[in-house]
Formats: sequence, C-alpha cells, structure tokens
Amino acid sequence: MNYFVLLMQFLRDRQTFLDEVYKGIKINQKVFSMLVCSTVFLACYGIIIGLSSSWEQAIASAIKLPALYLITLLICLPTLYFFDVISGSTRTFGQYLALLLASTSVISVMLCAFAPITLFFHLSINDYVFFKLINVLIFAFTGFLGINFFYKGMMAIATFDPELSPHHTSIMRGWLVLYGFVGSQLGWSLRPFFGAPNQPFSLFREQESNFYLHVLKVFFEALGLT
Repeated sequence: MNYFVLLMQFLRDRQTFLDEVYKGIKINQKVFSMLVCSTVFLACYGIIIGLSSSWEQAIASAIKLPALYLITLLICLPTLYFFDVISGSTRTFGQYLALLLASTSVISVMLCAFAPITLFFHLSINDYVFFKLINVLIFAFTGFLGINFFYKGMMAIATFDPELSPHHTSIMRGWLVLYGFVGSQLGWSLRPFFGAPNQPFSLFREQESNFYLHVLKVFFEALGLT
C-alpha cells in the first residue's frame, strides 16, 4: 500500500474522499495512511525548526511535533464524537478519526510547503525572536487551513444526516475553538521546539505563564517594544 499515493489522491479530489468517508469505504486504510503521512511530514518540519538550535533539538522536535498534533486529536476527538452522537449523528468513531487525520495531513503538507521559506529565514536572519514569530504565524495559518477543511467536511457529511440537532453547527464551531485552545496550550507544555540560543539543550522546560501571553511577548519583542 502506497500511503503517499493515497494522500495525493485525497489532496486532488477531496470530494471523493469525503463521499467515501460518509459511505464508510476503506476507513481503516484511510486512517492508517493519513497517520503515516502526517507523522512523516510533521517530523520533517520538526527537524527543520529544531536545527535552528542543535542536532539534539532537531531530533526532539521531530518527535514532539507529530506528538503535538496527534495528542491534541486524541484529547479532543472523544468530546466531538459524543457531542455529535447526542445531537443525533449516526457516524462511527472511525469516520471522525479519518476526517481529523485528513485535516492533520493537510496541515502537515502545508508545513512542508513552507519548509524552504522557514529554512531561508533560518539561514539568512540570525534573530531567534523573529524566527520564532515567523513560525507561530506559519503554524497559525496552516492550522486554520486544516481546521477549515475539517469544518467543511463535517458540514458536507451532515447534509446526509437529517436527524442531526439544529444546534449541530454551533456545537461544531465551539469544538473547533476548543481544539485550537487545547492544541496551542499543549504545544506550550511540550516546548521547546526551537531551542533558545546560548542555552543548553533541554527536552522540556518548566511550566510558566501560558501560550497566549508568550505570543504577545514575542510579538512586542519583534517590534522592539520591550
């Protein structure tokens, strides 16, 4: 089985993919293929951002970046599944998992598409704060694309489910916000992904503040306001 061929087929013809997920066609194959592809692409991007510090950090980031997205999925998926079941959905857990892993694959492919740009900034600008800010923007943009695909996919499948609650759309939007919060805070807990200059390698750092305050701090530092 060529996992990457299946990924390319999905990227080129997402409507067929959604139709097959709705009908429950080869769900296990889709889940495993998307899991393998997203893990490989996320690990590759993790190596690139980790190399800004050291080889040790590159290896650690290659492990932690796929873990970030997959653990976020595992934390949030049960909430979505049971809320939708209560709302009247007849979809299986595997169908939800296939859609979420497909959206994660979209994110991983887009991150790899940004890899040359990330590498360019790493090689041409010796500014840790700016490099980190650029990557925060890249992660935010690719995350939005992945979440947008998942939302549209869920809405398309929901049209075939007349028994769904009229509040299903609101529940879905609320869950997407929750997914974003969990993912960003988990990323903060798993840091560092880049490794700070002039500091020894460390697998994890002490828990302090939160992701959102740190992003504001980095933004102000990049603008020279602190």
